[in-house]
Amino acid sequence: MPTKNSVHFEISERKILLRIVDVLSVLVALYVVGIVFSFTYFQFSTSNFYWTFVLAIYLTIFGTVFEMYNLQVASNQVQVIKSIVLTASTTVLVYLLTPIFTPVLPSNRLQILFFYLAIFSALFAWRLIYVAFFASNRFTKKVILICDKDQLKELVLGLENADPHYKVVGFINSDKVGASDGGSLGNLRQIDSHELENFVSKNAVSEVVVASQNTEGITTQLYNQLIHLLENGFMIKEYTQVYETLTQRIPVQYVARDFYRYFPFSRSNQNHLYLIAIRSIDILVSSIGLIIGVLLLPFISIGNLCGNRGKLFYTQDRVGINGRIFKIIKFRTMVKNAEANGAVFTTLNDSRVTPFGKFMRKARLDEFPQFYNIIKGDMSVIGPRPERPVFVNEIAEIMPFYETRHIIKPGLTGWAQVNYAYGETLNDSLIKLQYDLYYIKHRSIFLDINICIKTLSTILFYRGQ
Repeated sequence: MPTKNSVHFEISERKILLRIVDVLSVLVALYVVGIVFSFTYFQFSTSNFYWTFVLAIYLTIFGTVFEMYNLQVASNQVQVIKSIVLTASTTVLVYLLTPIFTPVLPSNRLQILFFYLAIFSALFAWRLIYVAFFASNRFTKKVILICDKDQLKELVLGLENADPHYKVVGFINSDKVGASDGGSLGNLRQIDSHELENFVSKNAVSEVVVASQNTEGITTQLYNQLIHLLENGFMIKEYTQVYETLTQRIPVQYVARDFYRYFPFSRSNQNHLYLIAIRSIDILVSSIGLIIGVLLLPFISIGNLCGNRGKLFYTQDRVGINGRIFKIIKFRTMVKNAEANGAVFTTLNDSRVTPFGKFMRKARLDEFPQFYNIIKGDMSVIGPRPERPVFVNEIAEIMPFYETRHIIKPGLTGWAQVNYAYGETLNDSLIKLQYDLYYIKHRSIFLDINICIKTLSTILFYRGQ
């Protein structure tokens, strides 16, 4: 069956495209500037080819830190300009200050200006092209969803919020497959099962996503059409697979208690070499963190004396690996007797947090004492954030999978922390659980590095919790 296939870039393809063209556009700009102007600081030759690799590495690292490869940011012309300024400025500064790997500082300061303007202009021009062309509707991925009608809104939002270029254009109601009620739901057209192939062909649909857990809803007629599409090279995917790829979360609210779909988790959880390496890094990072914390202690003490007026440290019970309880140590950020009426979730603008405490939370300074917990082995640098026993018991009664978080050590930062805002409700805890389980399932050194870079971005943009 011939179909009109629209052009669409997957998330990973978009990020690769952004990185590659960022580097190429900068190198082309530097080459052109070198020809047109008397620019000699950065020159291409076989004897200094490594300068190019160092520049490319700096660009991609700082671009990641300043969210140049966040697709929501990359598709927004205003937000991406801020990222370009920060990336270009930091890249140029670090490049100039590392003459061991880069050219010696030029005596003519105008060379530095040429260097900066070439990098900034190249990034700016390419990203304007991306926003105007690659982020436009011509590259939208059109999808049909097969699901129960009462689940439709939740399923559609889950996919489209993750990828701004992912568009569900129609659905087949698996509760009433073959029914002739047709019609639409919002902007979505309900498709009769016998119209599936024709709708796909006429509307340049790229993919069919099967989200129905009702096997009776997949009738013989619909099944045969799906097989026919598959035989013609058409993409048919299962919802949980698509959701996990797009959102980088495990859809526990959708699969209910079917935990067996997600085992075994990452082999890194039992890989002794990986665990030894992680523990070594934990000790190294924590030692450095404690030294920095000691240097900051006099200033934090003065701020606490003036702004908090109470004890500098506080301890609290948290649930660690295998459900063991340990005492977490933090700098105090709340007023005295903040939980006189019982334990409650901390909210975004919690009135119990003091002004100085709010500053410490935003800058993540209140977390420094936890490096001691990491040295002791209660925590790791990266992992699910440890929760209080009272909340664990409350959430675990309502939410499947929750105690699965405790199969690895809790962390100072984690996949949920760098991808989601502060959790104030049980629904927020559910979303953060999805991220935590994704980390446990896909745990690797590359994911750990990604979390570290995103954590730097969170701190630099002052988005602490």
